[in-house]
Amino acid sequence: MGRHASGMGRLTFCQLFVVTSQAKEYRYYDLLMAAFVCILLCSNFIGAAKQTEIHLPVAGTLTVGAGVLFFPISYFFGDVLTEVYGYARDRRVVWVGFSALFFASLMAWVVVHIPPAHNEFMGVFQGQLEGVFGNAWRIALASMVAYWCGSFANSFVLARLKVMTEGRWLWLRAIGSTAVGEALDSLLFYGLAFYGVWNTHDLIQVALLEYVLKTGWEVLATPLTYAMVNFLKRVEHEDHYDRKTRFTPFSLDV
Repeated sequence: MGRHASGMGRLTFCQLFVVTSQAKEYRYYDLLMAAFVCILLCSNFIGAAKQTEIHLPVAGTLTVGAGVLFFPISYFFGDVLTEVYGYARDRRVVWVGFSALFFASLMAWVVVHIPPAHNEFMGVFQGQLEGVFGNAWRIALASMVAYWCGSFANSFVLARLKVMTEGRWLWLRAIGSTAVGEALDSLLFYGLAFYGVWNTHDLIQVALLEYVLKTGWEVLATPLTYAMVNFLKRVEHEDHYDRKTRFTPFSLDV
């Protein structure tokens, strides 16, 4: 009986080893994850708090956040990841990005608040550091909440639309999911980060304008989305449909 149980244990281990060794590996998934996290961190910490002005022929001079130039790229990657690899694998990327954003926020808070050295350089630099990262806790909280809600909404909508359209009309899925995700992101981020800090008129104007611009970026990027998706599907031999996926965000299972 003991030998039989031991044999069964060895057989089960071998079966598990075979299953694990045959698990599908992807050439570009990790690279896309790294690019996504890099863009997320840079766009949230470098350009989030800065206001700039753009001059349009009809609308005139409008105030926007500098992060609008780069943050939409993260949604581009989110669309590509969900379209090719599926919701579950994009969910892992979202959590990796969330963890990186949390650590960067914690590090910014610690660096700002530890006592500076008593020298001429730090006498100037500490004030500059506080000016850039002194409000980091609020911006970071707003960034994490908005990013988490917007990214999961974007991935969910795209995955569901892919099944509903049977894989057709990628342009509709990419633009539609971005429109939903960016709406949540803009509303939550600017409301949580800058309400009471910026003038209310500027706050509403920036949030609405950035929503239009971010969604517009997705429209302009449609040819690039098609090119990237077609390339990845071809080289990865993957075109995932989320027909049986559990769409809970609170999981790392694939």
